[in-house]
Amino acid sequence: MFSHAQAVQAAIESMQGTLQLAAALIQSGRVVDFAGLDREAARLCAAVGVLPVTEAVALRPALEALVRDLDRAAVALEPIAD
Repeated sequence: MFSHAQAVQAAIESMQGTLQLAAALIQSGRVVDFAGLDREAARLCAAVGVLPVTEAVALRPALEALVRDLDRAAVALEPIAD
């Protein structure tokens, strides 16, 4: 059985995979629907917010990597927006 922190880590990894796939699809010219991403990000933030501080801090590297993946997806969209 997963602890709450392990479930949050799994959710972070799942969102990373989604963002990495989205960035690759965008770069290859495919259209990607980001509907629901903000809702999932809000759920993830809420889940981190109820963790004990030590467990939340331990997730910081994974969360920072997630932000980098989000930035990559945003950069991949830039040429399309012009």
